[in-house]
Amino acid sequence: MQEALAAAGPNSEHAQELMLFGQFVGAWDLDWTGWEADGTPRSAKGEWHFDWILEGRAVQDVWILPSRSVRAETGEPPGEYGTTIRFYDPRASVWHVTWNGPVNGTVRTFTASALGDEIVLEGMTAEGQPMRWIFSDVTDRSFR
Repeated sequence: MQEALAAAGPNSEHAQELMLFGQFVGAWDLDWTGWEADGTPRSAKGEWHFDWILEGRAVQDVWILPSRSVRAETGEPPGEYGTTIRFYDPRASVWHVTWNGPVNGTVRTFTASALGDEIVLEGMTAEGQPMRWIFSDVTDRSFR
């Protein structure tokens, strides 16, 4: 399966458009902060791995929080160990994105596109609440 899933790079047919998320291909250290319902912040160190899949037509990531090394040292259980599949739809000029978080039983779907210097993902929760995830301040070495 790994051989059938993995790709060496972007598909040449839409290589430029595929770089919107293709620019993240590689392994990243993750500093995560979230907020409880009462506004209390929580933070953790994690990992985020991106790679090309499906003949270079999509980008998949693996999100690991807290990182495997932190869990090995502390025995801390996973906050989430999930994956996202993102593919570019040339007919609609948007990306379709599906996040799958098995630890918490979460599936999130979005459409994504560039908006100025940001990448904006928009969707709805299962309860009908709007969601927006944004990649901002993107450089070769970091992003928010």
